[in-house]
Amino acid sequence: MHHLRGNKASKSTTSVKIGYIGGGSHGWAHTLINDLLQCTDLAGDVALYDIDYEAAAQNAELANGLASRSDAAGNWTFGAYQDMHGALDGADFVICSIQDPVGETFVHDIDVPQEYGIYQTVGDTVGPGGIFRSLRAIPQYREIAAAVREQCPSAWVINCTNPMTVCTRTLYEEFPDINAIGLCHEVFEIQRLLADIAESYIEAADNVSADEINVNVKGINHFTWVDEAYWYDHDLFRYLDRELEARKPLPQFEPGELREESYWINHHQIAFDLYDRFGLLGAAGDRHLAEFVPWYLDIDDPEEIHRWGIRLTPSSARTAGGEGPAKMKRHITDEAGFEFVDSGEEVVDIMRALVGIEPIKTHVNYPNQGQVPDLTMGAVVETNAVITGGGVAPITAGELPREVRSMVMRAVNNQETLVEAGFAGDLDLAFQAFLNDPLVTIGRESAHELFADLVDIEREYLQAYNHDSIAGLKG
Repeated sequence: MHHLRGNKASKSTTSVKIGYIGGGSHGWAHTLINDLLQCTDLAGDVALYDIDYEAAAQNAELANGLASRSDAAGNWTFGAYQDMHGALDGADFVICSIQDPVGETFVHDIDVPQEYGIYQTVGDTVGPGGIFRSLRAIPQYREIAAAVREQCPSAWVINCTNPMTVCTRTLYEEFPDINAIGLCHEVFEIQRLLADIAESYIEAADNVSADEINVNVKGINHFTWVDEAYWYDHDLFRYLDRELEARKPLPQFEPGELREESYWINHHQIAFDLYDRFGLLGAAGDRHLAEFVPWYLDIDDPEEIHRWGIRLTPSSARTAGGEGPAKMKRHITDEAGFEFVDSGEEVVDIMRALVGIEPIKTHVNYPNQGQVPDLTMGAVVETNAVITGGGVAPITAGELPREVRSMVMRAVNNQETLVEAGFAGDLDLAFQAFLNDPLVTIGRESAHELFADLVDIEREYLQAYNHDSIAGLKG
Protein backbone atom coordinates (compact mmCIF):
# COMPACT_ATOMS: atom_id res chain seq x y z
CA MET A 1 0.00 0.00 0.00
CA HIS A 2 1.98 3.01 -1.24
CA HIS A 3 0.68 6.59 -1.34
CA LEU A 4 3.67 8.74 -2.17
CA ARG A 5 2.44 10.68 -5.18
CA GLY A 6 0.88 14.11 -5.50
CA ASN A 7 1.95 17.73 -5.90
CA LYS A 8 2.99 20.62 -3.73
CA ALA A 9 -0.46 22.14 -4.01
CA SER A 10 -1.92 19.54 -1.65
CA LYS A 11 -4.80 21.08 0.30
CA SER A 12 -4.21 19.25 3.59
CA THR A 13 -0.76 18.69 5.02
CA THR A 14 0.27 17.42 8.47
CA SER A 15 3.50 18.92 9.76
CA VAL A 16 5.90 16.64 11.64
CA LYS A 17 9.49 16.47 12.79
CA ILE A 18 11.52 13.34 12.04
CA GLY A 19 14.69 12.59 13.96
CA TYR A 20 16.85 10.23 11.90
CA ILE A 21 19.56 8.31 13.78
CA GLY A 22 22.02 7.06 11.18
CA GLY A 23 21.30 10.05 8.98
CA GLY A 24 24.62 9.70 7.18
CA SER A 25 23.50 6.45 5.58
CA HIS A 26 23.96 5.96 1.85
CA GLY A 27 21.15 3.41 1.76
CA TRP A 28 18.14 3.84 4.04
CA ALA A 29 18.58 7.62 4.26
CA HIS A 30 18.44 7.99 0.48
CA THR A 31 15.34 5.78 0.38
CA LEU A 32 13.64 7.98 2.98
CA ILE A 33 14.60 11.16 1.12
CA ASN A 34 13.20 9.66 -2.08
CA ASP A 35 9.91 8.71 -0.40
CA LEU A 36 9.39 11.91 1.59
CA LEU A 37 9.91 14.09 -1.46
CA GLN A 38 7.04 12.27 -3.17
CA CYS A 39 4.65 12.60 -0.21
CA THR A 40 2.28 15.57 -0.19
CA ASP A 41 0.17 15.07 2.93
CA LEU A 42 3.12 15.08 5.33
CA ALA A 43 5.66 17.89 5.54
CA GLY A 44 8.16 19.32 7.98
CA ASP A 45 11.72 18.92 9.19
CA VAL A 46 14.10 15.98 9.10
CA ALA A 47 16.95 16.10 11.62
CA LEU A 48 19.80 13.90 10.40
CA TYR A 49 22.10 12.68 13.18
CA ASP A 50 25.12 10.47 12.64
CA ILE A 51 28.38 9.86 14.48
CA ASP A 52 29.85 10.71 11.06
CA TYR A 53 28.59 14.28 10.99
CA GLU A 54 30.05 15.00 7.55
CA ALA A 55 28.04 12.14 6.05
CA ALA A 56 24.85 13.52 7.62
CA ALA A 57 25.70 17.01 6.34
CA GLN A 58 26.18 15.61 2.84
CA ASN A 59 22.78 13.94 2.98
CA ALA A 60 21.19 17.20 4.17
CA GLU A 61 22.81 19.08 1.27
CA LEU A 62 21.65 16.44 -1.19
CA ALA A 63 18.10 16.31 0.18
CA ASN A 64 17.62 20.09 0.28
CA GLY A 65 18.85 20.33 -3.30
CA LEU A 66 16.44 17.61 -4.39
CA ALA A 67 13.58 19.31 -2.50
CA SER A 68 13.99 22.37 -4.72
CA ARG A 69 13.44 20.38 -7.91
CA SER A 70 10.16 20.88 -9.74
CA ASP A 71 9.41 17.14 -9.66
CA ALA A 72 9.80 16.95 -5.86
CA ALA A 73 6.23 17.03 -4.55
CA GLY A 74 7.02 16.98 -0.83
CA ASN A 75 7.72 20.07 1.28
CA TRP A 76 10.61 19.11 3.57
CA THR A 77 13.67 20.75 5.10
CA PHE A 78 16.69 18.66 6.07
CA GLY A 79 19.37 19.52 8.61
CA ALA A 80 22.44 17.74 10.01
CA TYR A 81 23.01 17.49 13.77
CA GLN A 82 26.13 16.66 15.76
CA ASP A 83 24.13 15.87 18.89
CA MET A 84 21.53 13.08 19.05
CA HIS A 85 19.51 14.80 21.77
CA GLY A 86 19.18 17.93 19.65
CA ALA A 87 18.08 15.89 16.65
CA LEU A 88 15.38 14.15 18.71
CA ASP A 89 14.15 17.23 20.60
CA GLY A 90 10.40 17.43 19.99
CA ALA A 91 10.42 14.75 17.29
CA ASP A 92 7.16 13.11 16.26
CA PHE A 93 8.99 10.20 14.66
CA VAL A 94 12.42 8.68 15.22
CA ILE A 95 13.91 6.48 12.52
CA CYS A 96 16.90 4.26 13.31
CA SER A 97 19.11 2.80 10.61
CA ILE A 98 22.61 2.51 11.98
CA GLN A 99 25.65 0.40 11.12
CA ASP A 100 28.11 -1.34 13.41
CA PRO A 101 30.48 1.25 14.90
CA VAL A 102 33.53 -0.28 13.22
CA GLY A 103 33.38 -2.03 9.87
CA GLU A 104 36.16 -4.45 10.80
CA THR A 105 34.06 -5.97 13.58
CA PHE A 106 31.54 -7.26 11.07
CA VAL A 107 34.35 -8.78 9.01
CA HIS A 108 35.59 -10.75 12.00
CA ASP A 109 32.05 -11.88 12.83
CA ILE A 110 32.12 -13.86 9.58
CA ASP A 111 35.77 -14.77 9.07
CA VAL A 112 36.79 -15.95 12.55
CA PRO A 113 33.96 -18.51 12.97
CA GLN A 114 34.93 -19.99 9.59
CA GLU A 115 38.31 -20.85 11.11
CA TYR A 116 36.33 -23.10 13.47
CA GLY A 117 34.22 -24.59 10.68
CA ILE A 118 31.13 -22.42 11.29
CA TYR A 119 29.69 -20.87 8.14
CA GLN A 120 27.09 -18.09 8.12
CA THR A 121 25.07 -16.94 5.14
CA VAL A 122 24.50 -13.45 6.60
CA GLY A 123 25.79 -13.19 10.17
CA ASP A 124 23.60 -10.34 11.41
CA THR A 125 20.73 -11.97 13.35
CA VAL A 126 21.79 -15.35 14.80
CA GLY A 127 24.96 -17.41 14.69
CA PRO A 128 28.21 -16.01 16.13
CA GLY A 129 27.84 -12.91 13.95
CA GLY A 130 24.31 -12.19 15.09
CA ILE A 131 25.22 -12.69 18.74
CA PHE A 132 28.13 -10.29 18.64
CA ARG A 133 26.24 -7.75 16.60
CA SER A 134 23.54 -7.95 19.29
CA LEU A 135 26.07 -7.31 22.03
CA ARG A 136 27.33 -4.27 20.12
CA ALA A 137 23.81 -2.98 19.44
CA ILE A 138 22.36 -3.22 22.95
CA PRO A 139 24.37 -0.32 24.46
CA GLN A 140 23.65 1.81 21.39
CA TYR A 141 19.91 1.16 21.56
CA ARG A 142 19.83 1.78 25.29
CA GLU A 143 21.29 5.20 24.53
CA ILE A 144 18.70 5.82 21.81
CA ALA A 145 15.83 4.79 24.10
CA ALA A 146 17.14 7.04 26.88
CA ALA A 147 17.33 10.00 24.47
CA VAL A 148 13.77 9.33 23.31
CA ARG A 149 12.60 9.22 26.94
CA GLU A 150 14.20 12.63 27.56
CA GLN A 151 13.52 14.45 24.30
CA CYS A 152 10.38 13.00 22.68
CA PRO A 153 8.73 10.36 24.89
CA SER A 154 5.52 10.27 22.81
CA ALA A 155 7.30 9.83 19.47
CA TRP A 156 6.95 6.68 17.40
CA VAL A 157 10.31 4.98 16.88
CA ILE A 158 10.71 3.03 13.65
CA ASN A 159 13.71 0.71 13.71
CA CYS A 160 15.22 -0.53 10.45
CA THR A 161 18.45 -1.93 11.92
CA ASN A 162 19.54 -5.54 12.41
CA PRO A 163 19.51 -7.53 14.55
CA MET A 164 15.93 -6.32 14.33
CA THR A 165 14.50 -8.28 17.26
CA VAL A 166 17.25 -7.48 19.76
CA CYS A 167 17.38 -3.79 18.80
CA THR A 168 13.61 -3.34 19.12
CA ARG A 169 13.48 -5.40 22.32
CA THR A 170 16.24 -3.25 23.85
CA LEU A 171 14.24 -0.08 23.23
CA TYR A 172 11.39 -1.47 25.32
CA GLU A 173 13.64 -2.88 28.03
CA GLU A 174 15.30 0.52 28.53
CA PHE A 175 12.11 2.58 28.19
CA PRO A 176 9.01 0.40 28.74
CA ASP A 177 6.60 3.20 27.72
CA ILE A 178 8.28 3.75 24.36
CA ASN A 179 6.25 3.51 21.15
CA ALA A 180 8.43 1.47 18.82
CA ILE A 181 8.14 -0.96 15.94
CA GLY A 182 10.70 -2.75 13.82
CA LEU A 183 10.37 -2.89 10.04
CA CYS A 184 11.85 -5.51 7.72
CA HIS A 185 11.11 -6.01 4.02
CA GLU A 186 11.79 -9.76 3.93
CA VAL A 187 8.10 -10.76 3.84
CA PHE A 188 7.58 -8.60 0.73
CA GLU A 189 9.77 -11.10 -1.17
CA ILE A 190 7.51 -14.02 -0.26
CA GLN A 191 4.48 -11.96 -1.31
CA ARG A 192 6.14 -11.47 -4.72
CA LEU A 193 6.77 -15.22 -4.93
CA LEU A 194 3.13 -15.93 -4.07
CA ALA A 195 2.02 -13.41 -6.69
CA ASP A 196 4.00 -15.40 -9.27
CA ILE A 197 2.35 -18.62 -8.06
CA ALA A 198 -1.08 -17.03 -8.41
CA GLU A 199 -0.28 -16.09 -12.00
CA SER A 200 1.00 -19.61 -12.72
CA TYR A 201 -1.96 -21.58 -11.34
CA ILE A 202 -5.04 -19.33 -11.44
CA GLU A 203 -6.50 -18.78 -14.88
CA ALA A 204 -7.95 -15.37 -14.02
CA ALA A 205 -4.71 -14.08 -12.49
CA ASP A 206 -2.75 -11.66 -14.65
CA ASN A 207 -0.17 -9.07 -13.58
CA VAL A 208 -0.73 -9.89 -9.91
CA SER A 209 0.87 -7.35 -7.59
CA ALA A 210 2.56 -8.40 -4.37
CA ASP A 211 0.34 -5.84 -2.61
CA GLU A 212 -2.67 -7.99 -3.56
CA ILE A 213 -1.34 -11.02 -1.65
CA ASN A 214 -2.75 -11.28 1.87
CA VAL A 215 -0.60 -13.45 4.14
CA ASN A 216 -0.81 -14.49 7.80
CA VAL A 217 2.63 -13.82 9.26
CA LYS A 218 3.97 -15.35 12.49
CA GLY A 219 7.35 -15.86 14.11
CA ILE A 220 10.35 -13.62 14.70
CA ASN A 221 12.35 -11.47 12.34
CA HIS A 222 14.20 -13.45 9.67
CA PHE A 223 12.59 -16.66 10.95
CA THR A 224 9.07 -15.73 9.92
CA TRP A 225 6.43 -18.16 8.67
CA VAL A 226 3.28 -17.96 6.56
CA ASP A 227 0.45 -20.46 7.08
CA GLU A 228 -2.26 -18.68 5.05
CA ALA A 229 -2.03 -16.80 1.77
CA TYR A 230 -4.82 -15.42 -0.38
CA TRP A 231 -5.17 -13.55 -3.63
CA TYR A 232 -8.62 -12.07 -3.11
CA ASP A 233 -10.76 -15.19 -2.46
CA HIS A 234 -8.23 -17.64 -3.91
CA ASP A 235 -6.43 -19.79 -1.30
CA LEU A 236 -2.84 -19.93 -2.59
CA PHE A 237 -1.90 -22.78 -0.25
CA ARG A 238 -3.95 -24.96 -2.59
CA TYR A 239 -1.18 -24.53 -5.15
CA LEU A 240 1.92 -24.83 -2.97
CA ASP A 241 2.10 -28.62 -3.26
CA ARG A 242 1.99 -28.35 -7.05
CA GLU A 243 4.73 -25.72 -6.98
CA LEU A 244 6.78 -27.88 -4.60
CA GLU A 245 6.52 -30.89 -6.93
CA ALA A 246 7.58 -28.70 -9.85
CA ARG A 247 10.68 -27.64 -7.88
CA LYS A 248 11.73 -31.14 -6.81
CA PRO A 249 14.23 -32.55 -6.31
CA LEU A 250 15.34 -30.17 -3.59
CA PRO A 251 18.04 -28.96 -3.57
CA GLN A 252 18.44 -28.34 -7.30
CA PHE A 253 21.92 -26.88 -7.69
CA GLU A 254 25.51 -28.14 -7.59
CA PRO A 255 28.31 -26.82 -5.34
CA GLY A 256 30.08 -24.03 -7.19
CA GLU A 257 27.25 -23.53 -9.68
CA LEU A 258 26.40 -20.06 -8.34
CA ARG A 259 29.98 -18.84 -8.11
CA GLU A 260 29.35 -15.92 -10.47
CA GLU A 261 25.91 -15.01 -9.13
CA SER A 262 25.03 -12.12 -6.83
CA TYR A 263 25.49 -12.67 -3.09
CA TRP A 264 21.83 -11.75 -2.65
CA ILE A 265 20.48 -14.48 -4.94
CA ASN A 266 17.50 -16.43 -3.57
CA HIS A 267 15.63 -19.25 -5.29
CA HIS A 268 13.32 -19.97 -2.29
CA GLN A 269 14.60 -23.55 -2.16
CA ILE A 270 14.92 -23.51 1.64
CA ALA A 271 11.50 -21.88 2.05
CA PHE A 272 9.94 -24.73 0.06
CA ASP A 273 11.99 -27.39 1.80
CA LEU A 274 10.69 -26.09 5.14
CA TYR A 275 7.17 -26.17 3.71
CA ASP A 276 7.76 -29.77 2.64
CA ARG A 277 8.90 -30.70 6.17
CA PHE A 278 6.52 -28.67 8.34
CA GLY A 279 3.57 -27.47 6.24
CA LEU A 280 4.37 -23.76 6.71
CA LEU A 281 6.20 -21.62 4.17
CA GLY A 282 9.36 -19.93 5.39
CA ALA A 283 8.66 -16.24 4.83
CA ALA A 284 12.14 -14.73 5.09
CA GLY A 285 14.85 -14.96 2.47
CA ASP A 286 16.65 -18.30 2.29
CA ARG A 287 19.94 -16.67 3.36
CA HIS A 288 18.31 -15.80 6.69
CA LEU A 289 16.23 -18.95 7.14
CA ALA A 290 19.33 -21.15 6.74
CA GLU A 291 20.96 -19.69 9.85
CA PHE A 292 18.16 -20.77 12.19
CA VAL A 293 18.15 -24.39 11.02
CA PRO A 294 21.55 -26.06 11.46
CA TRP A 295 21.32 -28.77 8.81
CA TYR A 296 21.48 -26.31 5.89
CA LEU A 297 24.85 -24.94 7.00
CA ASP A 298 26.41 -28.28 7.92
CA ILE A 299 29.02 -27.79 5.19
CA ASP A 300 32.76 -28.18 4.82
CA ASP A 301 33.22 -25.66 2.03
CA PRO A 302 31.41 -22.35 1.33
CA GLU A 303 30.32 -23.43 -2.14
CA GLU A 304 28.37 -26.38 -0.76
CA ILE A 305 25.61 -23.94 0.21
CA HIS A 306 25.05 -23.33 -3.52
CA ARG A 307 23.04 -26.56 -3.55
CA TRP A 308 20.22 -24.58 -1.93
CA GLY A 309 20.32 -21.76 -4.47
CA ILE A 310 22.07 -19.21 -2.24
CA ARG A 311 25.60 -18.00 -1.52
CA LEU A 312 27.46 -17.07 1.63
CA THR A 313 27.82 -13.33 2.11
CA PRO A 314 31.59 -12.67 2.16
CA SER A 315 32.98 -10.43 4.86
CA SER A 316 34.13 -7.98 2.18
CA ALA A 317 30.48 -7.24 1.39
CA ARG A 318 29.76 -6.26 5.00
CA THR A 319 32.26 -3.44 5.39
CA ALA A 320 31.28 0.21 5.29
CA GLY A 321 31.75 2.10 2.06
CA GLY A 322 31.18 0.08 -1.06
CA GLU A 323 29.81 2.20 -3.85
CA GLY A 324 27.99 4.51 -1.43
CA PRO A 325 30.54 7.36 -1.29
CA ALA A 326 30.98 7.39 -5.07
CA LYS A 327 27.21 7.40 -5.58
CA MET A 328 26.85 10.23 -3.08
CA LYS A 329 29.45 12.28 -4.94
CA ARG A 330 27.54 11.76 -8.20
CA HIS A 331 24.27 12.84 -6.58
CA ILE A 332 25.81 15.97 -5.04
CA THR A 333 27.44 17.09 -8.28
CA ASP A 334 24.52 16.08 -10.49
CA GLU A 335 21.20 16.28 -8.63
CA ALA A 336 19.37 15.68 -11.88
CA GLY A 337 20.87 12.20 -11.87
CA PHE A 338 18.87 11.30 -8.75
CA GLU A 339 15.74 9.64 -10.07
CA PHE A 340 12.62 9.50 -7.91
CA VAL A 341 11.27 5.94 -7.80
CA ASP A 342 8.68 3.83 -6.00
CA SER A 343 10.96 2.31 -3.36
CA GLY A 344 8.44 -0.29 -2.19
CA GLU A 345 9.21 0.61 1.43
CA GLU A 346 6.46 1.50 3.92
CA VAL A 347 8.05 3.91 6.41
CA VAL A 348 6.22 6.94 5.00
CA ASP A 349 2.93 5.04 4.71
CA ILE A 350 3.28 4.02 8.36
CA MET A 351 3.91 7.60 9.46
CA ARG A 352 0.85 8.71 7.47
CA ALA A 353 -1.18 6.05 9.27
CA LEU A 354 0.07 7.02 12.73
CA VAL A 355 -0.90 10.69 12.26
CA GLY A 356 -4.38 9.56 11.20
CA ILE A 357 -4.27 10.15 7.44
CA GLU A 358 -4.85 6.61 6.18
CA PRO A 359 -4.70 3.25 8.01
CA ILE A 360 -2.36 0.53 6.81
CA LYS A 361 -2.16 -3.18 7.43
CA THR A 362 1.36 -4.57 7.26
CA HIS A 363 3.80 -6.80 9.15
CA VAL A 364 5.79 -5.33 12.03
CA ASN A 365 8.10 -6.39 14.84
CA TYR A 366 6.35 -5.60 18.12
CA PRO A 367 6.22 -6.95 21.69
CA ASN A 368 4.09 -10.07 21.97
CA GLN A 369 0.71 -9.30 23.53
CA GLY A 370 -0.73 -12.65 22.50
CA GLN A 371 -0.57 -12.26 18.74
CA VAL A 372 1.58 -15.43 18.78
CA PRO A 373 0.18 -16.96 21.97
CA ASP A 374 2.66 -19.83 22.24
CA LEU A 375 5.72 -17.55 22.17
CA THR A 376 7.06 -15.62 25.17
CA MET A 377 4.92 -12.66 26.19
CA GLY A 378 6.83 -9.39 25.84
CA ALA A 379 9.36 -10.86 23.43
CA VAL A 380 9.43 -9.05 20.09
CA VAL A 381 7.60 -11.08 17.44
CA GLU A 382 6.77 -10.42 13.80
CA THR A 383 3.11 -10.51 12.75
CA ASN A 384 0.62 -8.42 10.84
CA ALA A 385 -0.80 -5.34 12.50
CA VAL A 386 -3.27 -2.59 11.71
CA ILE A 387 -1.73 0.86 12.13
CA THR A 388 -3.96 3.90 12.61
CA GLY A 389 -3.91 7.25 14.34
CA GLY A 390 -4.64 5.28 17.49
CA GLY A 391 -1.38 3.34 17.26
CA VAL A 392 -0.40 -0.23 16.45
CA ALA A 393 -2.93 -3.05 16.88
CA PRO A 394 -1.27 -6.45 16.34
CA ILE A 395 -3.41 -9.05 14.58
CA THR A 396 -3.66 -12.46 16.23
CA ALA A 397 -1.64 -14.85 14.07
CA GLY A 398 -2.27 -18.04 16.02
CA GLU A 399 0.03 -20.71 17.35
CA LEU A 400 2.93 -22.34 15.55
CA PRO A 401 3.12 -26.12 14.99
CA ARG A 402 5.00 -27.77 17.85
CA GLU A 403 8.16 -28.62 15.86
CA VAL A 404 8.37 -25.13 14.36
CA ARG A 405 7.69 -23.54 17.74
CA SER A 406 10.63 -25.41 19.29
CA MET A 407 13.01 -23.96 16.67
CA VAL A 408 11.59 -20.45 17.02
CA MET A 409 11.63 -20.60 20.83
CA ARG A 410 15.32 -21.48 20.81
CA ALA A 411 16.00 -18.19 19.04
CA VAL A 412 13.57 -16.26 21.28
CA ASN A 413 15.23 -17.60 24.42
CA ASN A 414 18.69 -16.76 23.13
CA GLN A 415 17.66 -13.23 22.18
CA GLU A 416 16.08 -12.66 25.59
CA THR A 417 19.25 -13.97 27.21
CA LEU A 418 21.41 -11.64 25.13
CA VAL A 419 19.33 -8.61 26.14
CA GLU A 420 19.61 -9.64 29.80
CA ALA A 421 23.36 -10.14 29.39
CA GLY A 422 23.79 -6.79 27.66
CA PHE A 423 21.94 -4.91 30.40
CA ALA A 424 23.79 -6.77 33.15
CA GLY A 425 27.20 -6.52 31.42
CA ASP A 426 27.59 -10.29 31.84
CA LEU A 427 29.69 -12.09 29.22
CA ASP A 428 29.26 -15.43 30.97
CA LEU A 429 25.52 -15.14 30.45
CA ALA A 430 26.06 -14.12 26.83
CA PHE A 431 28.15 -17.25 26.33
CA GLN A 432 25.16 -19.36 27.38
CA ALA A 433 23.25 -17.96 24.40
CA PHE A 434 26.31 -18.45 22.19
CA LEU A 435 26.62 -22.09 23.17
CA ASN A 436 22.90 -22.65 22.58
CA ASP A 437 22.93 -21.14 19.08
CA PRO A 438 21.98 -23.65 16.33
CA LEU A 439 25.08 -22.83 14.27
CA VAL A 440 27.52 -23.41 17.14
CA THR A 441 27.85 -27.14 16.55
CA ILE A 442 31.47 -27.42 17.66
CA GLY A 443 32.59 -28.79 21.03
CA ARG A 444 32.14 -26.73 24.17
CA GLU A 445 35.83 -25.97 24.63
CA SER A 446 36.21 -24.92 21.00
CA ALA A 447 33.09 -22.80 21.32
CA HIS A 448 34.52 -21.08 24.38
CA GLU A 449 37.79 -20.44 22.52
CA LEU A 450 35.91 -18.95 19.55
CA PHE A 451 33.80 -16.80 21.86
CA ALA A 452 36.91 -15.52 23.65
CA ASP A 453 38.64 -14.79 20.34
CA LEU A 454 35.69 -12.71 19.18
CA VAL A 455 35.48 -10.86 22.50
CA ASP A 456 39.18 -9.98 22.32
CA ILE A 457 38.85 -8.70 18.76
CA GLU A 458 35.77 -6.66 19.68
CA ARG A 459 37.48 -5.04 22.63
CA GLU A 460 40.59 -4.21 20.62
CA TYR A 461 38.71 -2.49 17.81
CA LEU A 462 35.99 -0.81 19.81
CA GLN A 463 38.38 0.61 22.40
CA ALA A 464 40.66 1.85 19.62
CA TYR A 465 37.72 3.71 18.11
CA ASN A 466 36.48 5.01 21.49
CA HIS A 467 33.22 3.05 21.39
CA ASP A 468 31.77 1.46 24.51
CA SER A 469 29.62 -1.47 23.43
CA ILE A 470 31.02 -4.89 24.31
CA ALA A 471 34.28 -3.36 25.51
CA GLY A 472 32.55 -2.70 28.82
CA LEU A 473 31.18 -6.18 29.40
CA LYS A 474 32.69 -8.28 32.15
CA GLY A 475 33.32 -12.01 32.26
